[in-house]
Amino acid sequence: HMNQTNGTPLGDDDDISGVDAFDMARMIATARIVMPRTMVRLSAGRLSFSDAEQFMMFNAGANSIFNGDKLLTTDNPEFGQDQALFEKLGFVGKPAHKGPMPSPHEEQGGVVITKVVQ
Repeated sequence: HMNQTNGTPLGDDDDISGVDAFDMARMIATARIVMPRTMVRLSAGRLSFSDAEQFMMFNAGANSIFNGDKLLTTDNPEFGQDQALFEKLGFVGKPAHKGPMPSPHEEQGGVVITKVVQ
């Protein structure tokens, strides 16, 4: 689910308890279609999703995570857990502070990006 934190707009004003992994995957896929080269990050609240649900979200278009044991307000998987998950899923991380890597579909010519805004 999305991480609902008191003192934030979604934490105070909206009930987001019904947002599930499928809703998240749809939001991620929409972001990926609208912004094909942007970083779509799984962040706070990842601990509430199973490995399979996270895999679905990565396949929907998420291409980034925050790692480290604790984010500002929310616990996060330990670095070793993330490494094990990426190995299990066959994912390879990119170096920090680099732009997005082209998707396999882009590299194979199945998708053509006509404009990249820096």
